[in-house]
This record gives sequence, C-alpha cells and structure tokens, in this order.
Amino acid sequence: MVPSSLVSRLMPLVRCLDPETAHRAALAALRHRLVAVAPPPPDPRLAVSAMGLRFANPLGLAAGFDKDAEAIRPLFGLGFGFIEAGGVTLRPQPGNPRPRVFRLTEDRAVINRLGLNSAGWAVVKRRLERLRAEGPLPGPLFLNVAPNKDSTDPVADTARLVAEASPLVEGCVLNVSSPNTPGLRDWQEAERLAALLAAAKAARGAATARLLVKIAPDLDRPALAAIVDTAIAHGVDGLIVSNTTIARPPSLRSRSARETGGLSGAPLFAPSTALLREAARLARGRLVLIGCGGVASADQAYAKIRAGASLVQLYTGLIYEGPGLVGRILAGLSARIAADGFASVTDAVGADLAEAQA
Repeated sequence: MVPSSLVSRLMPLVRCLDPETAHRAALAALRHRLVAVAPPPPDPRLAVSAMGLRFANPLGLAAGFDKDAEAIRPLFGLGFGFIEAGGVTLRPQPGNPRPRVFRLTEDRAVINRLGLNSAGWAVVKRRLERLRAEGPLPGPLFLNVAPNKDSTDPVADTARLVAEASPLVEGCVLNVSSPNTPGLRDWQEAERLAALLAAAKAARGAATARLLVKIAPDLDRPALAAIVDTAIAHGVDGLIVSNTTIARPPSLRSRSARETGGLSGAPLFAPSTALLREAARLARGRLVLIGCGGVASADQAYAKIRAGASLVQLYTGLIYEGPGLVGRILAGLSARIAADGFASVTDAVGADLAEAQA
C-alpha cells in the first residue's frame, strides 16, 4: 500500500492527468485498497446523533466522487463519518461529451458539466446488496438520486429509485439542484418540489431511510424560504446546502474559469455558507442541515458547523489536498471545539447564530 503522506506528495503528478482520468485512477486505487490512510483515533466529542442516526464524526464525502458505489468501504477507511454515493439515475446515462471536468488550479476549484453520468440503478443496486451482505458499515450511507435527462416522468422515476434504494441505505438524497441536467433545478419550485416529496415519501413506505434534499447555492431568500417551508411540511429529514454554482465570481483567475457547468471548491465556500446560515435561520431546528461547498480545512468545516450545519461534506478539497485531508480536518475540529469550550461538536452547531441573537 501507498501511505497517505506519499499520496499527498504525488498529487502534483496525478494532476498531470486530465481531471476525469485522475478521478478514475483515484477511485480504482481506493477500490483495490492501494492507499493506506491512518485517520486519527475516534474522538467521542466529534460523535453526532442526527436524524436518528449515529455518526462517528460530522465529516462526510459529498456525492459525485463515488457515483456508482464502487469503493464505499475503502472510502470510510479514510476516516469519513458518512458517505453519499451517486448521483444515480434509474437508467444508465453517459452524461455530456468530454472534456467535461476542468481544474481551476489557481482558484483551488473545479468546473464540471458531467451531466449526471451514471451506470444506472441496476448496477448500483447490485453493488449495494453485496456491500450490505458483507456486514455493517462504519457509518451511515446516503444515496443521491436524480431522474434521467430524458425522463418522461421524473416524479415516477425518482419515486422508484427511493422505493428500491430505501432498504439499502440510511438516506436518500433528492438531487434537484445539479446545473448540468436541463430543467432539473426547476424542481426546487415549491409546488413541483411538493409533488416530488409527496411521491418520494409514499414510495419510501415503511423503510427507515431518511429523506433529504440537495439544493442549489444560487437561490434568493424567497426561493430558499419556500424550499424550507415545503421540506418541513412534507416531513423531510434534512437539507444539503449546497450543490455547485453557476455563478462565476470576478475573482477567478484560471484559464478555464468561463467553461460552462457547476463551479465547486474554494470560491463556493462563502456563498454556500451564507445560504446555509440563512437556511438555519429559517428552519429554526426543524431540519438537519448538512453544509457542503468549499470545505478544505478544519477552519472551514468548523465555520459550517457554527453557521448551523450538524454535518459537513467535502469533495473538491480532496483533489487538491489528498486523502490525508480527512484526518487533518478531524484533528482540527477536535482542537477547535476544545478551544471554544464545547463539550461536543454538536454544542457548536449554530453557535454563530446564537451569539448574533444574544
């Protein structure tokens, strides 16, 4: 095996590959357990209970890295408290033509227009069944689901995915916010979202899988308020805030900055955290919030928590920092909650909002 410290030193060489090839190579290395990682010992102060689930720590892997559930157990071995696989579509979908992923190295960012490429639910289902047959996982597994680009009935397709996935995962995440599938973000509109949530909840039936919604960072306050109200009214367990952005900040310096697609990484941190903070104000504890967008350090993960996130996700940060990033963030979170006098990371959730209201 290759130690994570050496992997981190090899990252500049990996980045000589085109982004999509580098991603496939990283996933294959994990799948074949070629990377040895020693995350810090579990810190009980980082344990989180949310949505009736227990997480060893609040740090999770966002959707998009392991779209087809190929390396779930090795990914947990990096130290993550939970994993979100997918997005998966009901039928196989090739996605958009290459090139469709672009590194913005100077901006510590990525633009992708993958177009929800997916092996399809039949393939992912078989993998999840094998995974569950091998025994318990170290933490909750979520599955991000979305309708096919050419779906004639997105509600029915999403409902079927939720119905069949719910016995195999701890949570189903409804992706209504990818900017790379035409019309998908329209499902964030309150009336359409209500119809989608009602169908998904009915399809889940007696299964215990939690229901979450992943939203875009490009929402205005009225649209966000409508989503929060609709989610609460339909018994949604949580919101993931947020997906990639279609905005292009003027500060971007990279040559690929004007490529179309969703922007992730460092430039997304501030707007996604501002949206998270507003979602926390609106939800008032009635939804579990998962902060996602631009996290590449313990300080940034902690900022999401203090803004109202019970859990935090990352993905793009791994591209630039390597697999050792997970352990560094966890160690840093332990230090920060101790320095601020909190007995647990849960005590820090929404601390900035509480201080602002005091």
